[in-house]
Amino acid sequence: MDERLAFSYQNREQFLSEANSSNFDLLVIGGGITGAGIALDAVTRGLSVCLIEQGDFASGTSSRSTKLIHGAYDI
Repeated sequence: MDERLAFSYQNREQFLSEANSSNFDLLVIGGGITGAGIALDAVTRGLSVCLIEQGDFASGTSSRSTKLIHGAYDI
């Protein structure tokens, strides 16, 4: 993918087009705290990653998460 392309909803179609014609080591579906964490971990291990999110990144994550990965819990 073109690393000079600014990350913006305005470039969504171009991102999707480039992602469709690229090969990735890992596809992460969901850009909440869990998906973002998995994508970050994979990238730091040298994998190429495509992260797909239906809506806005991190929208509503904490209210629907099991909190098993990011460690937040009620005492």
